[in-house]
Amino acid sequence: MTDRKQSDLTELQRVSNVSRTSSPDESVAAEYSLKPTQYFAGARKRFVDALPPNPSARLLEIGCGNGDTACYAKQSGKCGWSAGVELCHDAALAAANKMDHVLPGDIEQVDLPYPLLHFDVLILSEVLEHLRDPGAVLRKLRRYLAPGAWVLAGSPNVAHHSVVRMLARGRWDYTTAGILDETHLRWFTPETYRELFEQAGYRVEVVAPASPLRIKAKLFNWVTRGCFEHLLFSQIYLRARVD
Repeated sequence: MTDRKQSDLTELQRVSNVSRTSSPDESVAAEYSLKPTQYFAGARKRFVDALPPNPSARLLEIGCGNGDTACYAKQSGKCGWSAGVELCHDAALAAANKMDHVLPGDIEQVDLPYPLLHFDVLILSEVLEHLRDPGAVLRKLRRYLAPGAWVLAGSPNVAHHSVVRMLARGRWDYTTAGILDETHLRWFTPETYRELFEQAGYRVEVVAPASPLRIKAKLFNWVTRGCFEHLLFSQIYLRARVD
């Protein structure tokens, strides 16, 4: 391990110890510690692949997990420096070996130690649904983004037909993963997700399914002229810019 990485890891461990003893939300972090390791792994390749090549770009990822996405971004030439915020202590320690700086803690509580207008890319993959006030967090983060910065985000779509059918049965059943993950505090449809970002001052360019629709869903969407597309996908993908 390089001296720089060792220094970052030492600082991460120091801050983590303070967070564990002073945070009023230890129970929240404990919930995530019960998640399987793979919950924090995997590169969000669609997000990274959407970015233009820029080896000098600075990337900030909220909920960076074990750092796989930022690592992939650097390997792909989409950024040259990356920072992350991660609530789960063990995942943050893993990310410290792949990213240039990792801040453990709750993004709703931590103070970011970065200059304003510092980042060219912001990634928020499956994060906002876990927050008490996602709008406030988006406004907070916007101050750290340079003009023209790319913002890539994704969250579950509560308008998916599986949820609608469940409500028609008079049920609202939490699960350990998916749209109704028991750790979710907020839920969005594609339209309200767009509004969340626009109201926080972002210019939204794309709101779409996170994955291509399957054949039957494509046919239904074509027949209904896209009027019910929001029922057909479980994950929302959003791309926005900062003016």
